[in-house]
Amino acid sequence: MPSKLKALPSREAICAVLAEKLDEALLSQLFPGHEPQVLRQILASSPLPATKAAADSDASKEHIVQQVEQKELPQNVAGWCRLFTDGASRGNPGHAGAGAVLFNDDGVELRRLSAYLGICTNNVAEYRALLAGLEEAKRCGCSHIALFLDSELVVRQLQGRYKVKHEQLQPLHQKASALLAGLSGWSIAHVPRSDNAIADSLANKGIDSHLAHEKADEHKKILDGAMRPKKQAALFSD
Repeated sequence: MPSKLKALPSREAICAVLAEKLDEALLSQLFPGHEPQVLRQILASSPLPATKAAADSDASKEHIVQQVEQKELPQNVAGWCRLFTDGASRGNPGHAGAGAVLFNDDGVELRRLSAYLGICTNNVAEYRALLAGLEEAKRCGCSHIALFLDSELVVRQLQGRYKVKHEQLQPLHQKASALLAGLSGWSIAHVPRSDNAIADSLANKGIDSHLAHEKADEHKKILDGAMRPKKQAALFSD
């Protein structure tokens, strides 16, 4: 009789084995220009939730380029999570970025988020960083969240102590309030920038990554423009 087929391993199990077995030479050959150790970490990390692709699609429509560093979720995500968020704008309004880092109740880091937001003010960036962080925390299954921001304005507005007068902030405030209302519990506190260094660094990383790509595209256009006349001249030469 034919042998009974074994059940297929899960996607996570396959990725874990590949991360362990693939050597650095092969990884470098398959993905030139990338660190093998980083590629190994990506393989070993948990896969993206099914809803992430849709979220990324919506984000791209808003000119958001978002990177999320995922880690394996521990068992006690259902407890109180701590979310640090920060927004940055160079020019106010100017190129803006969002950063967020999420911890569980034991202080284990769950997610890091870095995003480019396009051109907006610092206060808009602060709200959009908060929204991105809350949505990522929701995907992680966090039901109780303690929020920490270095924007006194956003904190006081969500506490109901300041009115939301600016028209650009009103829909963002409403969306944040709706997300918070869907949690089982939440708190919010204003912290000095020195206590929010990770989120601040991630917000600036979002801007820097975009500007680096933008600069590379400009150089490519200059090179393409410099080469084009030479090709045309060659076509009409004797």
